[in-house]
Amino acid sequence: MSRFPHLRQDFAASLVVFLVALPLCVGVAVASGVPAELGLVTGIVGGLVTGLLPGSSLQVSGPAAGLTVLVFEAVDTYGLPALGVIVLATGLLQLAMGALRLGRWFRAISLSVVEGMLAGIGLVLIAGQLYAAAGLPAPASGVDKILGLPGAAADALGSTEALASLAVGAGTVAVMVLWRRMPGPAGAVPGALAAVLLATAVTLAFGVPVATVEVQGLLDAVQPPGADVFGGLETGILGTIVAFTLIASAESLFSAAAVDRLHDGPRTQYNKELMAQGAGNTVCGVLGALPMTAVIVRSSANVRAGARTRASRVLHGVWLLLFAALLPSALALIPLPALAGILVHAGWKLIPFRAVAALWRSHRGEALILVVTAVSIVVVNMFEGVLIGLALSVAKTAWEASQAKLEVIDKGAGPVQVYLSGNATFLRLPKILDTLESLPTNRPVELDLTGLHHMDHACHTALRNWSDRHSTPGLSWQQRTEQAQRDLWAGRSPWSRNCSPQPPAPQRQPPPTCSRRPGSSSSTSAASSSASAACTAPCGRPASPSSSPAWTGCAR
Repeated sequence: MSRFPHLRQDFAASLVVFLVALPLCVGVAVASGVPAELGLVTGIVGGLVTGLLPGSSLQVSGPAAGLTVLVFEAVDTYGLPALGVIVLATGLLQLAMGALRLGRWFRAISLSVVEGMLAGIGLVLIAGQLYAAAGLPAPASGVDKILGLPGAAADALGSTEALASLAVGAGTVAVMVLWRRMPGPAGAVPGALAAVLLATAVTLAFGVPVATVEVQGLLDAVQPPGADVFGGLETGILGTIVAFTLIASAESLFSAAAVDRLHDGPRTQYNKELMAQGAGNTVCGVLGALPMTAVIVRSSANVRAGARTRASRVLHGVWLLLFAALLPSALALIPLPALAGILVHAGWKLIPFRAVAALWRSHRGEALILVVTAVSIVVVNMFEGVLIGLALSVAKTAWEASQAKLEVIDKGAGPVQVYLSGNATFLRLPKILDTLESLPTNRPVELDLTGLHHMDHACHTALRNWSDRHSTPGLSWQQRTEQAQRDLWAGRSPWSRNCSPQPPAPQRQPPPTCSRRPGSSSSTSAASSSASAACTAPCGRPASPSSSPAWTGCAR
């Protein structure tokens, strides 16, 4: 015991995780449209392969409800043999990204996009499993599943078998919700396991006419992809592989961050965890099994049960292997409506109702991204819905990062003073140019850019064109810059010039004469030693957007 000081705690925790994982592995497999044994295979690989590798010490991996919809669509589109190829490619991509140290970049994905993705998955999962609970065939698309629910309810009301099946599913959900309140030792039994055992006992005792799990046998269910499968792949499968990789990696690493908040042990090493997930998915792909992710339900159960090391998750894989090898016929007793009830409960927990309400009160833009992502997944598909959410998140960030403040001070006499501060980007360019073009055309204009933190190429070009139209005739941009540099060498301040136009000549208006006046140097980095390369020329304009002097235009 001295070599394994925490073996007792890890052994007890592994039994709890096994009892939690068993019904979920079977339920996810059935909902994904694959043999139930493949869910157990993925759970076994998650314990024995991913569980042994470094990364997150207490996180437990296996088949997840979050990938159910995507797996079902892939199997429906490309067939079950192609699933192994998709999962294999996903694992190899995860290994490559981990080796390239890209794991930590998944933490940069907007939380609203991730929660919206899970909410969309939850909505489609609930809608699809309601059909399964009634023993009715489900439509293919997410929209059809939701819109077809009233018709399915009418069909179920007219069928005694459908009503009995629905009663088993509803009872399973009720037991899962209420079981946590059970006092004494009974409350320690996982709610999902208790619900499945009770549903199985009731259907057997009363002879309820419901469908049960079809059992093929572990060895018969495992079908590694052959060479003919690789040769018959379509190009459209690449998008599915990218979707598997993105969603599985993001869910695993976000789960790792959540698990780290539950314990005081070693923190997750994200690149190593991504490689561990990749190794597990590679093995699952070779075996033709379901994809795996880290699952927060099993991981939190592992932590709450007192696990201290990765031995608990390895042992849970051992218990799954022993069950699949010794008691596979027990799966044939489990009623399908009970598994549907478990997944309805899991889908409900994927929808972050409290997070949406909190975001709406504090960050309505983030709440909107969450809702749009979820709706897009339901209406379009998983991959494109996530891309829409990511695009909205990037657009929102770009808009907020381009905040620019434009202040115009007109004292009635002398030049009009304009102060531009913040971040001047192309998103704010229409407002900036509208303000500058609305200024009086018969008075000098001083444009002060010392408050700018950033100015992109579009803004720099637009302001340069504005200066060319409203400054001293006959002087090019380069000439004005050279004049500003001569002012610096001569000890004169180039930062501000007061341009007063001469009286117009009968034939042609002469250029204005500029009387220099002292200017104060800026204390910011924009007005530092780089001023010689980007200072204010006569009726001045800077030569580079990297510095921020005051521009004075002689507008006519």
